[in-house]
Amino acid sequence: MKAIVQDSYGSTDVLQLRDIDTPEIADNEVLVRVHAAGVDRGVWHLMTGLAYPIRLAGYGLRAPKTPVPGMDLAGVVAAVGKDVTRFEPGDEVFGIGKGTYAQYARALESKLAPKPANLTFDQAAVVAISGLTALQGLRDSGSVRPGQHVLIIGASGGVGTYAVQLAKAFGAQVTAVCSTTKVDLVRSLGADHVIDYTQEDFATGQRRYDVILDIGGNASLSRLRRTLTPKGTLVIAGGETGGRWVGGYDRQLRALLLSPFVGQKLRSLLSSENHQDLLILTELIESGKVTPVIDRSYPLADAPQAIQYLTEGHARGKILITV
Repeated sequence: MKAIVQDSYGSTDVLQLRDIDTPEIADNEVLVRVHAAGVDRGVWHLMTGLAYPIRLAGYGLRAPKTPVPGMDLAGVVAAVGKDVTRFEPGDEVFGIGKGTYAQYARALESKLAPKPANLTFDQAAVVAISGLTALQGLRDSGSVRPGQHVLIIGASGGVGTYAVQLAKAFGAQVTAVCSTTKVDLVRSLGADHVIDYTQEDFATGQRRYDVILDIGGNASLSRLRRTLTPKGTLVIAGGETGGRWVGGYDRQLRALLLSPFVGQKLRSLLSSENHQDLLILTELIESGKVTPVIDRSYPLADAPQAIQYLTEGHARGKILITV
């Protein structure tokens, strides 16, 4: 099969299109014929091996243990392990796999769900990772309730476009932060208010928020806390500083350490990859409350260019690789 392969950590220069063997699956895994795969920031982290704790977490100290990048996927089941009960060959699925920038990829049964009936494979391929992050950030970490005022920082990216729609589906009043060229997109997703960060600082206004979901920002904890209500909740789901050791996660660690001593809840988000929440996303998608936003797509051979485009920060929604 054809696949994007890397033998070492590094920039997109380490990625090559090669012919390799089709992966073998374990008893609890599914082999998926990949139709499309999503691009997210996690792919960049695993490609570069940065920040360094990623390597210590089991992804490989000197080189990636999984040489084929990619996690998001949508496709058709080609084979199932002997312990798999929820799927059979021919089923259309979406979710999270290993090495999805390839014609075939393996995935745990527990990280797959039937493809939403009203989505194409391209649309379904960009749901799982970003959609789960947004869902769990708002529902679980943020405990968003109807009528609350929610601020979403980084609203035009992959996670942000889902977060705006999900917060509205939960009944919140949504204020979204993005750049000038993305204001119309974010407003079209249902945001009640949009702040163009090139023209206005969200932290200098009079409005206070019950929940802040910070996806793509690097605002200091003090600025974020000033913008929260006294009992509000801050959820930090992202923020890149380029550091090789902590890579922006130092802000999340400080939030966790400070939270027990203040009235506000300061939380860091680590999303869970599970099919139960994929089914919840499916319900929201099939009901029309959530729709994937795709900026552009690239063929498999151009996966390096897709990842490079993501790192440049221009994406409006999700980026897609077709296989």
